[in-house]
Amino acid sequence: MLTDKNACATIAVKDLAVAARFYKDKLGLEQVGGDGKEALVLKAGSTKIDVYRSQYAGTNKATAVTWSVADVEGEVQALKGKGIQFEHYDLPGMTQKGDVHVAGQMKAAWFKDPDGNILALVSG
Repeated sequence: MLTDKNACATIAVKDLAVAARFYKDKLGLEQVGGDGKEALVLKAGSTKIDVYRSQYAGTNKATAVTWSVADVEGEVQALKGKGIQFEHYDLPGMTQKGDVHVAGQMKAAWFKDPDGNILALVSG
C-alpha cells in the first residue's frame, strides 16, 4: 500500500514562466526536474512540489501546500520582503496578530501564488 511511499504536492498554473519566477525567486525553491515548458519539479526541504501548466489553474479554494516552519513570524517577514501579500481569514478559534493566525501554540499564515493557489506556513 502507500504507507511507506513518498508523496508530493501538485500545483496547477496557467503560465509556467511566471510560476517559476515565483516559486524559485520569491520562495527560494530549487528546480530539480521538469522540462520548464510544461512542468517544473521543485525541491522543498526533503520533499518535492510538481508545478504544471493547466487550464484549471487557481480553481482550488483550499490550501494546496503547507510548509511546517519553526518561526512563522520570521518567514512571513522574509516573504513580505519579497513582495508577498498574506491572506486574512476569519477562522473559529483563531485570533489574528498581523498576518499570523494564532490558536494556542499553533501559528499559521496563508498566501497565494500568482494563479491564486493557496499556500500556508504552520508551526506548533
